[in-house]
Amino acid sequence: MAVTSAGILLYRVDPDGEVSALVAHMGGPYWAAKDDGAWSIPKGEYDASGEAPLDAAKREFREELGLEPPVGEYAELGTFAYSSGKRVTVFVADGAGFDPAGAVFGEFELEWPPRSGRVQAFPEVDRVEWMPLARARPRLVAGQRSALDRLASFLVP
Repeated sequence: MAVTSAGILLYRVDPDGEVSALVAHMGGPYWAAKDDGAWSIPKGEYDASGEAPLDAAKREFREELGLEPPVGEYAELGTFAYSSGKRVTVFVADGAGFDPAGAVFGEFELEWPPRSGRVQAFPEVDRVEWMPLARARPRLVAGQRSALDRLASFLVP
C-alpha cells in the first residue's frame, strides 16, 4: 500500500501581483548542503483510516513548523504521486499576513554518521521562507512541483 501524506501550501500575492509560496528546506545531514530538490511543502504521513487529510495536514504543519496554520478557508488542491508511489494530498490557503519568523522546528532522530551507533536529533526542516513560484519550483522535491502548477491554475480567475 502506498504511503499517504498531507500538507498545506500557503500562498500570498505580493503587491506587484507576484505569487509566492511558503516552502521549507528539509533538515538533517542528507539535505544540509543541497538546495534544488531539497525543499518541501510542510507535510507528513498519516493513516487515512483514522484521520482526515486536512486534519493531518494541519497537524503536520504544527509539528514541522511549531506554528498554527492560518485560520481560514482551505481548498484541496489535489493528490500528487511521487515516483516512489508515495501520494501527497495538498491543501491550499491564502497565507497573506502569515509570518514564519517564530517557527520552532520539530525534530527526528537518526543514526549519524551511518553505522556509527550514535543517534542524533535533527530538525525536520531547518528553515522556511516565502518564495516566488518560479524560484520555488526547482527547489521543491520533484513530486511536489506539479502542486505549484496547480496552484497557479487555481489562482487564475
